[in-house]
Amino acid sequence: MEAKRRASDVSQRNVYVDVKKLPSFSGLNNLVQDIVKSSSAWERYGYDWMGVLGAVACVPIGLNLLAHPFLVAKALGMILLGCYHNCIAQKAGHLVLHGAYSPWRTFNEIITRVCVEVVGSFPTWLAHDIHIRIHHPHTNIIGLGDSSSWRAPYLTCIPYMFFAPMLLPILTPVLGVLMLVEAKQWRQLMMFLITMPAGIAIHMCLIMSYTSCSMLTAAVVLMAYRAVFMVPYIHINIFQHIGLPMYSQKNRPARIYQMATGSLNLTHNWFLDLTFGSSLTTCHVEHHLFPTLSDNMCTKVKPVVSKYLLENGLPYHEESYWQRMLVFLEHYDELMVNAPPITHFIGIQ
Repeated sequence: MEAKRRASDVSQRNVYVDVKKLPSFSGLNNLVQDIVKSSSAWERYGYDWMGVLGAVACVPIGLNLLAHPFLVAKALGMILLGCYHNCIAQKAGHLVLHGAYSPWRTFNEIITRVCVEVVGSFPTWLAHDIHIRIHHPHTNIIGLGDSSSWRAPYLTCIPYMFFAPMLLPILTPVLGVLMLVEAKQWRQLMMFLITMPAGIAIHMCLIMSYTSCSMLTAAVVLMAYRAVFMVPYIHINIFQHIGLPMYSQKNRPARIYQMATGSLNLTHNWFLDLTFGSSLTTCHVEHHLFPTLSDNMCTKVKPVVSKYLLENGLPYHEESYWQRMLVFLEHYDELMVNAPPITHFIGIQ
């Protein structure tokens, strides 16, 4: 049995880790919790709530621009409305699922319904089941959290990477209903069939009241601005884990090793950080190690996490958005069509 196992991602960076001498997660956790305890409530939650308020402020500005006769103004309005939708449905919706926006459970549950169902048109129960119950504890474990749900093997590279994501605003609520029916979650289905149409109706009414357009036009505008950020949304979700080491369920590694080798940060990009949040971009490794931290806190603990992992011989994967894009364009069939290979074995070779 070998004491050392190789950790390598698709960028061909090799890191050798002695699995018999792994650092303890508790050691890193103590360092991070010291930072959290010394941080103010504003640092823990306030910065992120300012982002939510900023996103909401985009709505009246975007609608006014949408009503403007000039095409450039209309396009800018669509982008601002797209920013609002993405920041609430994806950025905030992701973190409220983790309870990262408030220490109060009931408040988190209410806000989650608003972000995920009313704005995002996807069932909260499914989001929790897929992301919290499966993806996070079983990151890159074959058959569980291996990101297979993002694969569409019947699509070739260019359609998948650049065109199919534009259909997600239409497909998301339909898939949500079908998956709730399949899971026989009748109570959740009833609630979703109230909140989702209510959210769509509210946003359509806002569009019609500002632009005096027809109901059909409002529906088209709604789906169009919701599609504005769907291409990078898909990219970010596949760039984070696919192509990194996969593990068998029977021989899964220690948690700190699993998250360090199976997650990747994107290098700083102000646009992606603003619209998707650092927990999904520049601090995704930190997010997987400490999922209840807000975006601001993930950013604050990042230097400590990266230093701890690297000083203890663990990898800390970081690549730019464009580097990952080139990797997926070049290795699309290997990464997104074929079954993910188990590239790592822990315990038994």
